Amino acid sequence: MYEIFFSPEVEKDLEDVPAFKKSEILDKIEDQLKQEPTQPTRKRKFIEGIKPPWSKKEGFWQLRIREYRVFYKVDTDGLEVIVQAIRRKPPHKTTEEIL
Repeated sequence: MYEIFFSPEVEKDLEDVPAFKKSEILDKIEDQLKQEPTQPTRKRKFIEGIKPPWSKKEGFWQLRIREYRVFYKVDTDGLEVIVQAIRRKPPHKTTEEIL
């Protein structure tokens, strides 16, 4: 099982999220990322070709939870998932635009 950690920026990302949605997001993170965070599914995929603001390298994982996107990286050796950002994605925006 993977241990989940949150970067300090995630707290700021969640400030304006309503409490009931925040609870759902955190529950889904726990459900979806504890077991196989690097297994692509309908809601989970690896994003290539975009350099996120928290890394010098391209490539990161995304978990879709309704209109929110959870961006994370995985340390498979240490069995750790590090949630880097949680952003609301309006239908007319791209992933790159919300980062």
